Amino acid sequence: MSTESTNPDLSFSSRADWLAGFLRADRIRLDTLVQLVAGWSEANVRDDIIEALDYLAVVVSSTQDEGTLDAAVEIVEDAAGMDTAQVPIDKTHAMRLHSELSTVVERLMRFGASRRSVTMPRQRGEMGGAA
Repeated sequence: MSTESTNPDLSFSSRADWLAGFLRADRIRLDTLVQLVAGWSEANVRDDIIEALDYLAVVVSSTQDEGTLDAAVEIVEDAAGMDTAQVPIDKTHAMRLHSELSTVVERLMRFGASRRSVTMPRQRGEMGGAA
């Protein structure tokens, strides 16, 4: 990635060829895993989570449409009682993220991408790299 950040755990960056951008939000992954295992000590909750994860594994390993995958993920979130995936930011982080995103957008626009053709992927790896 070619965009440097003072806080890489929550940042925007450009792919090396400047044809795509990435949002990195490590806190969401941390919170997701913590919330997933928070109810693990309760047997009935653990069983529900395991059942939901087993179903998600089947969906991920099979051919499915995006709606099916989203539904399977939602089942896991419901079983684990997970909160909305969000990261609070203060003014300093907002200004930094704005600057980083502006740099990414500027790079994307240099190659003639229109606003209509720039889309954000929903899945890791859709752009040929990890987020």
